[in-house]
Amino acid sequence: MIDYPRRGGPTVLRILLGAQLRRLREARGISTEQAGYEIRGSHSKISRMELGRVGFKERDVADLLTLYGVTDPGDRATLLELAKEANTPGWWHRYGDVLPSWFEVYLGLEEAASLLRTYELQFVPGLLQTEDYARAVVRLGFSDASEEEVERRVQVRTTRQERFTSPGAPTLWAVLDEAVVRRPLGGRAVMRRQLRHLIEMSELPNVTLQLVPFGAGGHAAAGGPFTILRFAEPGLSDVVYLEQLTSALYLDKPTDVDTYMRAMNNLCITAARPDDTTRHLHTILGQL
Repeated sequence: MIDYPRRGGPTVLRILLGAQLRRLREARGISTEQAGYEIRGSHSKISRMELGRVGFKERDVADLLTLYGVTDPGDRATLLELAKEANTPGWWHRYGDVLPSWFEVYLGLEEAASLLRTYELQFVPGLLQTEDYARAVVRLGFSDASEEEVERRVQVRTTRQERFTSPGAPTLWAVLDEAVVRRPLGGRAVMRRQLRHLIEMSELPNVTLQLVPFGAGGHAAAGGPFTILRFAEPGLSDVVYLEQLTSALYLDKPTDVDTYMRAMNNLCITAARPDDTTRHLHTILGQL
């Protein structure tokens, strides 16, 4: 009934299972209120399950499958196994003491994405940060954090980066405002190493880097940074990730995704070409 990926941990598995349960429910013409009553819950619980926002109890999934008329033992076993795996913690679970739950959702999506397109106007994206630069960013955002906490947060970033230099790595397309590479966060020495790292990463076949120069003036993404995640699995729609100080937004409605995709495409037209970006980075490096 459903072929699901092993990459992405519980986040992606919950989304896939939730989407499958929603399709089954709608095919039978059953309301969320009816489904909620069947599992001794509310319609809002069904909605959260179908969006992949909560874990799944195998008993609840079994009861819903019965309600939805799924009687084939093989189909039931597949979905019940998916429910079991969806409750298995991802690698980031061991960093739960320094990670908010809303960011853990993003880590699962990032782990499963085949293409990430990101725009930043203040910091180098986490996937492209050196350890020293990452420490400076963490200390800026968590001034009261202990050294141990700082290091654990940096470890999360370095662990995320490993996938992008491994076989079968996803594609990363990053567009940076020039202010990102002009601001010497952590000091000039740290920034010089960071710029050299950006140049090295831009040479990877799966990484594209573009810089929006100051001379470009205003542009379509003046509202703030964002990331668009695309997945190879047909059961997963594109997601736009918008991070805030104490929470994040995950947009997957086609109209929202299309708006951000147009903004990203316009940014890429406005930004310097990748080869010109590399030359620009060498120039800035020489000026530090």
